Amino acid sequence: MAAAQSALDSVGAAAERARLALGGSFAAISAWERGDGRLRVLVNAGELAEGEERCPEDESYPVHDFPEIAEFLHEEWAGGGPGPRAWVECADTPEGTGWERVAALRRRGRGCCVVAPIVLHGRAWGELYVARPPGAPAFDRTDADFATVLAAVAAAGIAQTERLEEVRRLAFTDPLTGLGNRRAVDARLDEAVERHLAEDTVVSLVVCDLNGLKRVNDTLGHAVGDRLLERFGSVLSLCGAMLPGTLAARLGGDEFCLLTVGPSADEVVRVADELCRRAADLELGEGVACGVASTGDPIGPVRTARRLFRLADAAQYRAKAALAAKPVVAGRDGPSDPVLELADRPPAPAPAERRRFRGRNG
Repeated sequence: MAAAQSALDSVGAAAERARLALGGSFAAISAWERGDGRLRVLVNAGELAEGEERCPEDESYPVHDFPEIAEFLHEEWAGGGPGPRAWVECADTPEGTGWERVAALRRRGRGCCVVAPIVLHGRAWGELYVARPPGAPAFDRTDADFATVLAAVAAAGIAQTERLEEVRRLAFTDPLTGLGNRRAVDARLDEAVERHLAEDTVVSLVVCDLNGLKRVNDTLGHAVGDRLLERFGSVLSLCGAMLPGTLAARLGGDEFCLLTVGPSADEVVRVADELCRRAADLELGEGVACGVASTGDPIGPVRTARRLFRLADAAQYRAKAALAAKPVVAGRDGPSDPVLELADRPPAPAPAERRRFRGRNG
């Protein structure tokens, strides 16, 4: 606990130094929690608006509201393009791109802000945000360039404090993509099924198989294959953020999943469809085979996590076999749904071992 507090103190000091250096009245540092698809505010510094806290317990925003971090910049870095650059937003900006964030500036009584991506290990980690009050000079391109430098300095300090979380990351995080791993899914899914049995809460699982990874590895090398996995991991996190409380995870190899608790089956299918569309647009890959299983659909009783996993996996298998461009959803083809039959089919008995007993001379 003391180590975690020390790390938070270091992040708070970085935010305060950036605020002073840029002549801002307020600053914040947020981290991209890829497994949950959200930008989580770690610390606020300077003059706080009503409802803001110095170290908020639960202030976060869907990462899909920040495409500059989640989409464009990540693709630029992954492709070896120019490094990240900060941008400026002002409260007097007319309605258009980023309108929600402009409205937030007005709501909190701030005149303008500069936002700088924080990059660790070549991947978007989060953002540095510094604001000025109404009437103060607006940030310009020079300020934005300086904010980019300050974000890089903050990243160096964060890289050191991140070591404090190494054990947790190793246990529950996939090191390549930053998503949850199979252990995280198993733990969350067991809890989710228990809640479903107690409260009839809808639990849904989306299982994905990334197409074309073997071809990329064989023809372009595993480093390029890893880049494809990272890019799809970002897309998965982005889509998962459209469903509150969703866990995005890599199960291993080219298999990924989304686990949701609460949203309706139709909402989950809509996001799975969006995931398929975005995956099809990824450079190098060949789209994704996607299967969905939800207790909100007619799939029969779900008493164990294992059954929900079998259903989602069987749906994914059907999508793969059919080269489907859209998700296959368990239980939506009636009582004779082939996905249900495949998932609930008893395992074939193992062939009896045949032993030949030989004499001393064989």
